[in-house]
Amino acid sequence: MNQHDLKNPHKELRSLLGTRFSTDDTVRDTHARDASHHQGALPNAVAFPKTNIEVSETVKICAKYNIPIIPYGTGTGVEGAAVATEGALCIALNEMNRILSVNADDRDVTVQAGVTRLQLNKHLVQLGTELHFPVDPGADASLGGMAATRASGTSAVCYGTMQDNVLGLTVITADGTVVRTGSRARKSAAGYDLTRLFIGSEGTLGIITETTLKLARLPEAIASAVCAFPTVDAAVNTVIELMGAGVSIARIELLDKLQMDAVNKYSGLEYEVAPTLFFEFHGSTHTVAESSKIAGTIASTHGSGDFRWATDETERKRLWQARYDSYYAALNRRPGSVGYVTDVCVPISRLAECIAKTKTVLKSSNLSATMLGHVGDGNFHVVFPLEPGNKDELAEAQQISEQIVDFALKMDGTCTGEHGIGIGKRAALKKEQGEAVELMRTIKHALDPQNLMNPGKIFL
Repeated sequence: MNQHDLKNPHKELRSLLGTRFSTDDTVRDTHARDASHHQGALPNAVAFPKTNIEVSETVKICAKYNIPIIPYGTGTGVEGAAVATEGALCIALNEMNRILSVNADDRDVTVQAGVTRLQLNKHLVQLGTELHFPVDPGADASLGGMAATRASGTSAVCYGTMQDNVLGLTVITADGTVVRTGSRARKSAAGYDLTRLFIGSEGTLGIITETTLKLARLPEAIASAVCAFPTVDAAVNTVIELMGAGVSIARIELLDKLQMDAVNKYSGLEYEVAPTLFFEFHGSTHTVAESSKIAGTIASTHGSGDFRWATDETERKRLWQARYDSYYAALNRRPGSVGYVTDVCVPISRLAECIAKTKTVLKSSNLSATMLGHVGDGNFHVVFPLEPGNKDELAEAQQISEQIVDFALKMDGTCTGEHGIGIGKRAALKKEQGEAVELMRTIKHALDPQNLMNPGKIFL
């Protein structure tokens, strides 16, 4: 649609949103991409609605003029799900940032989509509820975006992913209808599970504007530790044995030698430069002490070094912030680089094999890459810092990613444990899901016949 054709829809959108509708080049550029290397076009404009009605009316205008819609949260994704499409309107949800209700007795909360996880947890502390929202992808992502991408993260091994912690949604469909799915009840047998349909749909079926979430009680005791190992195999086998023994672990993260070196330099730490596990234990004082003891015993049988403990809250936060900053630490190894990151997830019993095969491929590559992962649930990531615009490097990183996906699929795993499909994993989805992708297309067409909702994502 050319600028002349945009005159009427822009006029209607300005009438609806006033100054919260922008065609400014800087605003458009800010909302054109996510945290990855993926490139797209500038959206024609950016809308900043504050209510369900404003989102609904915005969508109706787009449907009237056949304008593609790109929902946008915090832009922290890495597979291009929020990258703009030619001629699109970006609907930025960051001003929909109200916490609508907290139900402490029932341990649930309803929030607008733009509320971030740190904002929510800070609010819960201020209320004195002794509750928290435990799904932790590392980045301070928006909760609507986390639902849309089926996010998980460091604590998923204990608390589950977004699909385990969302009770209900408010969604604006492609024709502007406001749909509410689920309820605050902890179970239901009422019809199709539409909540799970929209979770992980990456904005291709509708725009999530509100989420009702489960909350968890803050644990009585927390202890964190860092432990180095002689090899990645030794660290991974420790994880497999710990999970098999039923040890209660809230987080267990693996960083390889290169990633630990990057973290030390980026975060000003002095940990041993070796394959390392980050642990965190939650529970009663007795449970944490017992779990920590068992973990130490099992780790020592695999040649680990001593556990370096962090029980003080400030030290724990510093430790985990270093883990959260791993992606940027990896890019810092090559100043000015852009990130190509891939993730897969396999059954825990196949994790050591999948990582070993991945390491073999990386050793023969011209590219330098780091590895890290939420290994307690079989999920790991590889991060390539690439020279911007270097097509040869990008092609090699993509080829390696395809090989890693093939390893995972042959082990009954998945092409992505938490990053989603977006642009980057569309071919991998087809390889993994086969004819089921055609069923997904049928659902997409039924709900979005004009193909306006985040077009070009998920499907080739």
